[in-house]
Amino acid sequence: MSSESLVLRVAGRPVGRYTARPELAPALSPRPYLHPVTTLAGTAVTELSPADHLHHLGVGVAVPDVEGFNFWGGRTFVRGRGPTELDNHGAQRHSAFQLSDPDGFVEELRWVAGGTELLRERRTVAATELTDTAWALDFTFSLTNTTAADLSIGSPATNGRPGAAYGGFFWRARKEAEPPAVFTAGSEGEEAVHGSLAGWVALAGAGWTLVFAGATDRTRRDPWFVRTTEYPGVGSSLAHEERLPVPAGETVVRRVVTVVADGRLDASEAAALVRKAVSP
Repeated sequence: MSSESLVLRVAGRPVGRYTARPELAPALSPRPYLHPVTTLAGTAVTELSPADHLHHLGVGVAVPDVEGFNFWGGRTFVRGRGPTELDNHGAQRHSAFQLSDPDGFVEELRWVAGGTELLRERRTVAATELTDTAWALDFTFSLTNTTAADLSIGSPATNGRPGAAYGGFFWRARKEAEPPAVFTAGSEGEEAVHGSLAGWVALAGAGWTLVFAGATDRTRRDPWFVRTTEYPGVGSSLAHEERLPVPAGETVVRRVVTVVADGRLDASEAAALVRKAVSP
């Protein structure tokens, strides 16, 4: 198994490919990603560099503002100017796999911009079988400020664009002829779910369902970023209304578990699989 890419397997079946050292243009904020990710029946549920957003790279961690540097890709939202092309892109550089098994891995990464390392990340990913038609992707990232100064993480929302608090764990889902349905235990529709604090959020397309759950108390305090009509994607917002401080030497940790299921689940089915997937 090379350090460039590896295949995740559940019960022997391939369900995702992880590319650790992608060859990408600087404006895409190069970073490792999972794509394709599939259901157990083989249906792809991710997209890589789709025409609508070339910088959307399957499943990974993307942050549009780390002390002014763009680790999301594309344009930067500047207060008073709007989306602006800037030469401020960073890159997440794979250092090593501390562990690499068919069902998961532990990876060390360096977040570098302007010739300087800003953050060091430990990423832990595991794939687990839930049923004959569903499996779970358990994704944890720990970001440590390795500089001598305090840093902060922002989003277009904290920079003046309401409703655009993206940044953190992000899953670009499969775009189909019809937008996917989105729902939680108590609400449905993009307008109701976007920005909400919910134990889980489900995205249901043609023959597949993704159920995203914050798996720690701290992760559950981050609102959900949801898109269905413009494009299908779900993320967990690190900086929803205010910038997230990361003092020198301190670490930010988040854990999101995603159920990947064949078929269109209802709310009770989604909740049952989340309970099975997220350990106490």
